[in-house]
Amino acid sequence: MEELSDTFQVIGMDQRNAGNSVAPITAEDGWDGYREDQLALMDHLGLARFHAMGGCIGSSFALGLCQAAPNRVTAAVLQNPIGLSNGNRPKFNAMFEDWSDQMRPTHAELDDSAAAAFRDRMFGGDFVFTVDRDFVRSCKTPLLVMPGGDDFHPRAVAVEIVGLAPDAKLLSPWGGDANRANTLNEVRSFLLAHTPGD
Repeated sequence: MEELSDTFQVIGMDQRNAGNSVAPITAEDGWDGYREDQLALMDHLGLARFHAMGGCIGSSFALGLCQAAPNRVTAAVLQNPIGLSNGNRPKFNAMFEDWSDQMRPTHAELDDSAAAAFRDRMFGGDFVFTVDRDFVRSCKTPLLVMPGGDDFHPRAVAVEIVGLAPDAKLLSPWGGDANRANTLNEVRSFLLAHTPGD
């Protein structure tokens, strides 16, 4: 955020129950609610068009925004996208269980039934959870994809996104001090190239 703020207006959003954001957790919660929050913030700030950049789960948020608001998202950077690969769903379920256990002391409404329903809404789907492969094939939003390399952020998922999307570029290697300057330059250049002139 700091490095890009010399070129762009950078908005960092605490998602529901992350950072300083607190909200009830219900069985009806899922990706749609997060997306509505994100678009409501853009509406509140008066931003009709914007770039999206997300790391980890934020990559799935960004793809969801590309699907829901294709005329508003002008480009998206996906850093360490999460997704299903090599039988890793149990790891997502275990991660969710750890998170819900941390939430329970401050969320009396989060019983076992609500937690299970929320988990299935979040991580019961396929691919990157928010969108399917057919959408990625049709996605007209330019994508810059920075692959991960562990069970939650499989490189294979990032490579598949780039292979499916009509306007996507893989940036690799990108992590670590040795690649930092080039990565920042690539991200900045990508976003500038897709910043509307109007």
